Amino acid sequence: MSEAGELLTEWLNAECGYFVRGTRCLEKFRSRFQEVEVWQTQAYGILFRLDGSFMTSEADEFFYHENLVHVPAITHPGPQTALVIGGGDGGSAEELLKHPGIRQVTVVELDPAVVDISRKYLHAVHRGALDDSRVVVKIADGLAYIRESRERFDLIVLDLTDPGGPSEPLYTTEFYRDCAARLAPGGALSLHIASPVARPERLRQGVANLRAAFAIVRPYLVTVPLYGALWAMACASASLDPIRLDAAEVDRRLESRRIGQLRYYNGDTHNAMLALPNFVRELLS
Repeated sequence: MSEAGELLTEWLNAECGYFVRGTRCLEKFRSRFQEVEVWQTQAYGILFRLDGSFMTSEADEFFYHENLVHVPAITHPGPQTALVIGGGDGGSAEELLKHPGIRQVTVVELDPAVVDISRKYLHAVHRGALDDSRVVVKIADGLAYIRESRERFDLIVLDLTDPGGPSEPLYTTEFYRDCAARLAPGGALSLHIASPVARPERLRQGVANLRAAFAIVRPYLVTVPLYGALWAMACASASLDPIRLDAAEVDRRLESRRIGQLRYYNGDTHNAMLALPNFVRELLS
């Protein structure tokens, strides 16, 4: 197939997947760590892939980044410091900066090529956040950073590739306990885990690992178009619980913090994401 019409396939599991038609390849190379691709598409605008898996796109990044960040950030009474492990596209940092009390966001990204590509092509995702004075970008191994750092954070966002391969150790109980030790009192961690439809066992194990490290674990669900499925995220904390906020309180906090320019997240969606269907309840029971 010609470059003008290449089908980019995303496998949800060994048995099913879907495709997006790439109209032009803007970059394709192997970094020290992974295969990096940037494509122009009709469906999603600029689309970013790593090792053949879709990471983010101009058109739909808000489905992922808004919900990964704002569920814990709005639940927190006033976050000031945040750590993003992964997240070299800057999308999570950009959402965190919408909270007026944020003084510093530390982004720890393993692969400098991800940051470089994002600065070059993905401004619609990070909107300049990677070069904001409140954002510190560190090129480092997130696993080692968590274990060696003595800083404490109000929020930790694990904005990682899917479980498997090099990222597998970042989905373990041991790593989650190390993250818990880096949270300030009243802090929370958020992450995406897996699709309950395509990877139910991965979700079950991921939540079990979180529950072994945190007193409160709240899985929540959102459909991410680029990922082709219903997707599970989670908020974990020693004391913070997003389910305690009703829709009116979420909207009140958004208004009081003057957080605008949200395309997905609001009080009603906050509550809706936390309402788990029966098959997910059974899976996680």
